[in-house]
Amino acid sequence: MNPTHFSEMIALRHTLHACAELSMHETRTIQILTGFLRERTGLTVVQRDGWFYAVKSGVPGAKTICLRADMDALPMAETLSLPYASRRDGVSHKCGHDGHCAALCGVALELDETPPQANVCLLFQPGEETGQGAALCRTLLQEQNVSEIYAFHNLSGYPLGAVVYRQGLTQPASEGLRIRMQGKTAHAAEPQSGRNPAFALAAMVRSAQRYAHADADDAPLCTVAGLSLGSGDFGISPGEGEIRLTLRSASEALLKQFERDLLARAAALAEASGLSVDYDVCDAFPETRNHPACLERVLRSADTIGLPFAPMEHLWRASEDFGHYLHACPGALFYIGNGERYAPLHTAGYDFNDAILETAVDLFGAIIRDFQQAPGKPD
Repeated sequence: MNPTHFSEMIALRHTLHACAELSMHETRTIQILTGFLRERTGLTVVQRDGWFYAVKSGVPGAKTICLRADMDALPMAETLSLPYASRRDGVSHKCGHDGHCAALCGVALELDETPPQANVCLLFQPGEETGQGAALCRTLLQEQNVSEIYAFHNLSGYPLGAVVYRQGLTQPASEGLRIRMQGKTAHAAEPQSGRNPAFALAAMVRSAQRYAHADADDAPLCTVAGLSLGSGDFGISPGEGEIRLTLRSASEALLKQFERDLLARAAALAEASGLSVDYDVCDAFPETRNHPACLERVLRSADTIGLPFAPMEHLWRASEDFGHYLHACPGALFYIGNGERYAPLHTAGYDFNDAILETAVDLFGAIIRDFQQAPGKPD
């Protein structure tokens, strides 16, 4: 790519990193990105409530390809000594969405220099970390008559610059399940006069332990994400508590069955202890399942520009809301390696690897060119 564009991307990424914002609150991030695109490109920028997209039109009658980037950061403190460190207490880009956005802006710079034959839509979505963003933005696919959609995620543990991929299911469906149990508070010296949910909650932990490790890609996985009971006062036998579980499964249907099984167990335990029980579901993510023809387009494009491949033997169990788009439109999510020993995502030592920005832009450009040559909409 143009060396000047590469420098601009890095500077933009660092600016975004410094103003890291939480999911569904990416106000300043949007201002920076839309300002960059309007000042440096001729793309049409369209702002919506909490998100935006940019369009570069091709020849009349051309089909539309969409590329997505996510904008949100994580509720994690910045611990690295960086000249562009996050200025927001307790918030930092420890998943690399600042790099995803910078890469898409790099694509915009390249499109402006070499106009495409196809219509290209660049989607900048909020709230990927909570699963809210794609559900909000997916109407764009129909509005813009998008034929195919693509996105990348940076991924540590794989060779630097390698295109990491997996056929079919690449990330599972997941949700947060919060189960609350209500009994009756009593004096700690007379626990028999109350109804303490401690033992029912402990039994739920043991139930979750059965699914604490998934040996197969289609096996359910349950992580105990939180457990609370009473105030900790030694004179009180508490009457309420809750457990928070993160559930993962190969599909939404299997995930819901997993949820029903755990709720049935909670109901039985509550009834045996004279407790009431209720629950809610949050941070729900669909499965991410690549369309075969679209993934083939990614691999063919990578091969065309000489990028190495690294097949992903097992699905990445992290959540990803890109599946919302794939339910509505053919597409593929692929990954670009940060390096085998690069700090993992969502850890204190992580910062997006600027070295892969050019790889991402070059591959997106190759995908666009391949789409222009064979823009048929896959079944």
